[in-house]
Amino acid sequence: MPPFIPRPTFPTLPSLPRSYFLGHHRAGLTKMKTMLSSIDLVIECRDYRLPLTSRNPLFEETLAGRKRLVVYTKQDLGSMNTREDEIRESLLITHHAPDPTLFSSPHGPSTPQLLTHLRAHSRTLASLTGSRILIVGMPNVGKSTLLNALRAHSLHLGKAASTGAQPGITRKIGTAVKIIAADAADGDNGGSVYLMDTPGVFVPYVREGESMLKLALCTCVKDTVVQPTTLADYLLFRLNLYNPDVYAAYAAPTNDVMVFLEGVARKTGRLRKGGEADFEGAALWVVQRWRGGALGRFVLDAVGVDVEGMKEVGGSLSQARRAQREWRRLKAKTRKVEA
Repeated sequence: MPPFIPRPTFPTLPSLPRSYFLGHHRAGLTKMKTMLSSIDLVIECRDYRLPLTSRNPLFEETLAGRKRLVVYTKQDLGSMNTREDEIRESLLITHHAPDPTLFSSPHGPSTPQLLTHLRAHSRTLASLTGSRILIVGMPNVGKSTLLNALRAHSLHLGKAASTGAQPGITRKIGTAVKIIAADAADGDNGGSVYLMDTPGVFVPYVREGESMLKLALCTCVKDTVVQPTTLADYLLFRLNLYNPDVYAAYAAPTNDVMVFLEGVARKTGRLRKGGEADFEGAALWVVQRWRGGALGRFVLDAVGVDVEGMKEVGGSLSQARRAQREWRRLKAKTRKVEA
């Protein structure tokens, strides 16, 4: 039997939507800009698995002039603590300097490290009311989860922000939530730290179709935006590049998504009446398994020495409008052909 050769590239999908910039994204961004005078630090969250694709240039434009801390969330879902992971993290830290960079997991040592950084920042302010921080990022990168983790570790209090598996849980900027209480060492500098959660803001336009698939795979857009079998096909493509052995319990190495999903459906009992495979159900299940870290933990973006020179994902608002019109035209054309 010849050795298995994975697909070197994923096919271009012209009908794939290139925008998820919703009304509450625009409203949230406008509101953030009006709050800048009362904010002394911005925490920008990015998904560890998408260090480049989960960057939104709109934040740098809108929130310019405020100190920034970049936090790569969900490190536990993308890192195996290998030398390659260490090199990538070092490159990102160097790229963001002088802005500090941290890597975060919900229950890892990063939570106390971040709290230490925020308390130190608060003590540099001559403020009787303490520090006011805005936490921003693309949809579903873990902003609310990070806020809750900081509050729980520091104050031993329950959730202050709602979280969920799909984007769009936070739709408005929340009230200030205390995550660090002042102590005697703070003297007259206030010392308390307050964090404000914000709705995730998508980029206006995604230039590359593969970038949209990456964002969908990491739940930055709702699962209804990209067909489940298309998303499973892209996941299969990435699993084969990583290590096809991770799905050995369901199928032999393959580039055929239907063969892959047939094996998943039969192994997990996702069958329709008559014993036929439920391909959509199997696709949703296998994608969720990867999202939870059960089918390999790896990064989807290639980070090289020239981080600055790599492609930006986001485009302008006018590009977004044109892309939406073109996508609707292609969808309508596809429906006519199918009819």
